[in-house]
Amino acid sequence: MSRFLGPDFLLETPTARHLFHEVAKPLPIVDFHNHLSPQDIAQDRHWDNLGELWLAHDHYKWRLMRWAGVPESHVTGPADYRARYDAFARVMPRMVGNPVHHWSHLELWRHFGLEGLVLNEASAARAWDAAGERLAEPGYGARGLLAQMKVVHVATTDDPCDTLEHHAAFAAEPYAGLRMVPTFRPDPALYPEDAGFGAWLERLEGASGQAITGWDDLLGALMARLDHFCAHGARAADHGLNRMELARPASPAMLSRLLDRARRGQPLTEDEAASFRLSLLLELGRAYAARNMVMQLHIGPLRNNRSRLLAGVGRDAGGDSLRDAPLAEALNAFLDHLDRDDALPRTILYALDPGKNPVIMTTAGNFQDGSIAGKVQPGTAWWFNDQLDGMETQMRMLAQMGLISTFLGMLTDSRSFLSFPRHEYFRRLLCRMIGDWTEKGHLPPEPELLEGLVRDICYRNAAGWFEPEGGA
Repeated sequence: MSRFLGPDFLLETPTARHLFHEVAKPLPIVDFHNHLSPQDIAQDRHWDNLGELWLAHDHYKWRLMRWAGVPESHVTGPADYRARYDAFARVMPRMVGNPVHHWSHLELWRHFGLEGLVLNEASAARAWDAAGERLAEPGYGARGLLAQMKVVHVATTDDPCDTLEHHAAFAAEPYAGLRMVPTFRPDPALYPEDAGFGAWLERLEGASGQAITGWDDLLGALMARLDHFCAHGARAADHGLNRMELARPASPAMLSRLLDRARRGQPLTEDEAASFRLSLLLELGRAYAARNMVMQLHIGPLRNNRSRLLAGVGRDAGGDSLRDAPLAEALNAFLDHLDRDDALPRTILYALDPGKNPVIMTTAGNFQDGSIAGKVQPGTAWWFNDQLDGMETQMRMLAQMGLISTFLGMLTDSRSFLSFPRHEYFRRLLCRMIGDWTEKGHLPPEPELLEGLVRDICYRNAAGWFEPEGGA
């Protein structure tokens, strides 16, 4: 019987073991999409206890705790972090089979030296005390936790109105071996039908120093902020899209009228909102291409489905699910709008519905133009799908329908500074797959080919896209 999460976890062949231990494991991490706090990194925040570090922001864990019967008082408060942690540890045995069970143990083992500890009610105090002792050490702040996992690049996710003061402070006094850059996330501008649209426009006016009375003003303000982000090292933009809509761009005059109505809180029809959204996405896409930025599209969540949870806790609390809306026609039409003018930026497509993987793969293939390998490509299995079956299915499909050799690999998409063992999880799975293909005769047993493939997917491709030096 194999040891739980032992040294050769997932590594079922000699080839897989060699590829992980000798090639993948030592590689640095480029995490090109996450939700870490720039302030925490810039100020090298330290945490008092494992409960706060684990449970303050992690809706993956919150969702499972509720599912296991933990009351909300011990999920998001008002119970203190020790009580919340004890509740989490108590129900950990119920989480077997979910990636949170694997991730949590890898986090305890890699960061706090608790190799072999299985978290449950009986072991909770030992883990709490051991983690607390480590967290009290000088090197166990935000930066130290990243350094332990060889993280060399973190791209935070930032509203266009953010000052980026923490990015500037970090750049002025950098931490050796770590680069932190912002990512432009203009979602509030894309949803004029939302109740907070007018208030957000006021924030954008303040941040950009420009009055917004019409469509051209909105574009000018956004471009000013985009240039501000680029000046602080931004290499990418990201968009959370509830769905891809088959719409038509509108004229500037019509868009100005829609903007005015939305700002005054007057309702827009679904078609009007979709037209506004498409028109703005096209302008943004052209701007990214002109600045050699990467455009990321996260498509398909159905958000805030439980009204009481939204009212009591807020957004990003674990009340979201996947949306099964059509995708192919609208996504291809959007990319084609940009490609017609040779204004399609490097693009990463993420679909929350795993049933849309074939759409993503085949759509990406439509828009390769020979200018760069994998110019449009699928992103790693996202959110509910970044588990063993979901990631393996996604990668197998990419290999068979496109080019896995150009794949950008794993990202955390996380708010937790302990989430980087997910890269290890991904790398073990990748090496298992490549080892299995090789042992079965599907790949030639050429070390240079296999090792190069692992290095590219785990590090070099992402470094080439997101690091100015282009990786190593």
